[in-house]
Amino acid sequence: MMHPQILAKNKFYTTTLMTARMVLRRKKSSSIKTKINLLLLVCFFSAFSFGQERNYVTVKKSMTLMGSRFDITVVSVNEELGFISIQEAAGEIRRIEKLISSWDVDSETSQINKFAGIKPVKVSIELFKLIERCKQISEITNGAFDISFSAMEEVWKFDGTMVSMPTNAEISKAKNKVGYDKIVMNSADNSVFLLEKGMKISFGAVGKGYAADKAKELLVSKLVVGGVLNAAGDITTWGTKVSGEKWLIGIANPLSTDTIFSWVPLLESSVATAGNSEKFITINDMKYTDLVNPKTGFPPKGINSVSVFSKSAELSDALATAIIIMGRDAGLALINQLRGTEVIIIDAENKLFKSSGMILNELP
Repeated sequence: MMHPQILAKNKFYTTTLMTARMVLRRKKSSSIKTKINLLLLVCFFSAFSFGQERNYVTVKKSMTLMGSRFDITVVSVNEELGFISIQEAAGEIRRIEKLISSWDVDSETSQINKFAGIKPVKVSIELFKLIERCKQISEITNGAFDISFSAMEEVWKFDGTMVSMPTNAEISKAKNKVGYDKIVMNSADNSVFLLEKGMKISFGAVGKGYAADKAKELLVSKLVVGGVLNAAGDITTWGTKVSGEKWLIGIANPLSTDTIFSWVPLLESSVATAGNSEKFITINDMKYTDLVNPKTGFPPKGINSVSVFSKSAELSDALATAIIIMGRDAGLALINQLRGTEVIIIDAENKLFKSSGMILNELP
């Protein structure tokens, strides 16, 4: 199976040969020597085309980016070029982090938060469009996904310091600073304005997926023929393995996370998983994970994990978070209405549910 680069070259050589034949027709009076030269030209291009097929190798590296582990795998003509491609991907991820980080005081996101309730902030078209897409996802999930949820971090502390439940007054106060409808956008000057003082936006539920998409886009533009980017569980792929086989994602057995329940092929596709967080608190013998429902102000219950499959890691990331909040039935109903998107849900009783188009394969 030829890789895309080889196919592209073949198309170029085919066009060249067609041009040569047209010249040959127009010059019927040409000498036999000219015809022989053209025939040699055809043979040369054919041989050159087949000679360009290379033995590709798989190159992989793990590194810490955006505060999480990223595993970057590329299919390359050699190891040296593969590692160069990985470093370019890492550079793109760092660029995205600089853009969306709410911890970096110099980032555009921090500037939006700094002037919440005071004035609009002009931002780059890239960040403007990202926020715009986030608001669209908020609308289709009825607010289950909301980048303005950060105010909830004032009352829910998952760093080990929280020993009692927040009061209703504290929850109510935080909720007043939450709401995607309070994010005002002006496309005339690419400005963003948070209506309430103390409001904050952050991209923890979508940022890694977006970074994976952008890194993939960069590598594809540089003609890297295949690869996988795993951004702490947000995975996107393109091309195939060196063998020509599809990339596979293993679905953990709900009753035993050490074993694989099923394998799902990923071809030019992405998957993101939310749930089973390592960050949680236990109060009055009740476990609360670090995902908070923006509408109620409390962590949701009923679902252990959600895996969303779509073309975009950004969309998969956002929807996985939203479905944890929405619950099993509402989440399945939403995904079944979205074209090209599928989901696997493991509920609190470790029962598996899937969208109508999701096909699970046996072990390879």
